Amino acid sequence: MHKQTNNARYLMGKGERSFNLVVNIIGVLLSLLCLYPIIYVLSASFSRPLFVENGTVTLLPVGTTLDSYREAFKKPGLWMSYANTIFYTVVGVAVNMAFSTTMAYALSKKRLVFRKFFTLFCVFTMWFSAGIIPLYMTFRDLHLLDTRFAILFGFSINTYNLIIMKSFFEQVPSSLEEAAFIDGASNLRIFAQVYLPLSKPALATVGLFYAVNRWNSYFWAMNLLTSDSKLPLQVLLKKLIVDKVANETEAAIVTASSTWSPTTVIYAIIIIAIVPMLVAYPFIQKYFKTGLTIGANKG
Repeated sequence: MHKQTNNARYLMGKGERSFNLVVNIIGVLLSLLCLYPIIYVLSASFSRPLFVENGTVTLLPVGTTLDSYREAFKKPGLWMSYANTIFYTVVGVAVNMAFSTTMAYALSKKRLVFRKFFTLFCVFTMWFSAGIIPLYMTFRDLHLLDTRFAILFGFSINTYNLIIMKSFFEQVPSSLEEAAFIDGASNLRIFAQVYLPLSKPALATVGLFYAVNRWNSYFWAMNLLTSDSKLPLQVLLKKLIVDKVANETEAAIVTASSTWSPTTVIYAIIIIAIVPMLVAYPFIQKYFKTGLTIGANKG
């Protein structure tokens, strides 16, 4: 009997190790699959156009040159668009977090009148929406077209992120709130001095979600903004890609002596656009890893 038990444990351990090995291999392959486009764009941005066009560039730069970046930095409106993107991201995330955390705090309280109704009302927006045209008409009728206010406050809350914050706030022990109430603290003070300091993983996770969305968003900025001085970097990048496609014949004329082309300049701007997110992520990774599982808790 003892020998059979040991054999069963051995087989179970061997099966578990094999399973973990397969899962790790699949994880590495998927990671490489996701990482390769970034590596290719980076290599292409440092390569001569001829090698990019004929497919010589696959993993490492070929005919290394910085001219694509020099031309990218000369693009009209690049730095203005970059500044706009930083502004929309920093101020927009602040707006997102202010609205999301305060609303999540209110919805997490069982004493809130019609709490279930308000929660279902918010969740309803995840399944149904008016659509693009009615939303655009709403912005138009509110006289918010071509205004920074529309970009900053028109998309203040993401329901999924709201639910994450609500779930986390519900996990905070009610005894802490009761003790603060006994000491005479108001709801605002409890929220600011008790809940927020305990919610760093959730704040980092939701903040990263909002920041990435703000940084990469272009659709509504493209449709709501008409002044070049207000456009974010992603809209400028989209315009460059459209212009390149429209002038494909001219753009395709590259020689061995060419050190840059519209294609390699676009690759350079893509790298310039993603660098801030790549730099910021390691600093909040420890909070992000903890906060990823918050939304899975029952609440």
